[in-house]
Amino acid sequence: MLTQEQCNFYSENGYLLVEGQFMAEEARDFRQEAHALIERLTQHADINPTWGSAKQLAEGTKLLHCHNVQFYSAIFTRLLVDERLTGAVADLIGSPNVQLHHNKLFIKPPEKGSPFPMHQDYPYFPHERHSMLAAVIHFDDAPLEKGCIRVVPGSHRRGAIEHNPQGGFHLPFDQYPLESSVPCPAKAGDMLFFNYLTIHGSGVNVSQEARTTLLVQMRDPEDKPTENTHESRGQGMMLRGYDPTALPPEAKPRSM
Repeated sequence: MLTQEQCNFYSENGYLLVEGQFMAEEARDFRQEAHALIERLTQHADINPTWGSAKQLAEGTKLLHCHNVQFYSAIFTRLLVDERLTGAVADLIGSPNVQLHHNKLFIKPPEKGSPFPMHQDYPYFPHERHSMLAAVIHFDDAPLEKGCIRVVPGSHRRGAIEHNPQGGFHLPFDQYPLESSVPCPAKAGDMLFFNYLTIHGSGVNVSQEARTTLLVQMRDPEDKPTENTHESRGQGMMLRGYDPTALPPEAKPRSM
């Protein structure tokens, strides 16, 4: 699915932007369903997950989100097992088997879409071999003014960095300002991949349009968590290949 050059870039830098992985028409359909889903959910619940620490970057911002979208709409179930997604992930993690950890739909509203301070995803769900990565599928354009994702290239090679747990696991603002990172503007249909050790964040959406993305966290099923944290509905679902370690719940180990 990916070239060796792309895989080498990911290995060296900890992230990779793949342009045009989905057609503009497909991205439009994903976006339409994403906004319809959020509209349905907001009628019944407050779904603003803005970090408390984000208020130090900008006051009065807002974010809309939904976990595990495959349980709400079949279009997203099909997306999660699309070879254009899972085949690329298999190339990047070096395993034909790709397992879902969780996914999150994010909408940054116009003019006030919440930022994310710089952080690693590692503190939320540490694993043994660090195969965990995120794929961010862009359902609409994400230029700089929409608060596109920003990364620190090569930061995954530093290993785990101590985070401030207050208001979200974030890195010190003075050492890791958003402005010191590299922005990754994207078009509808583009996918951005980054390792869970890669330092990343995003700015405020100050544009007149929403920024709509689906973030999917995936791993090699043989890469086991070191802590049982951040467990969620749908976790462990195989998106590609099979799980070599899986046994049915009722199975008993064979006696030796």
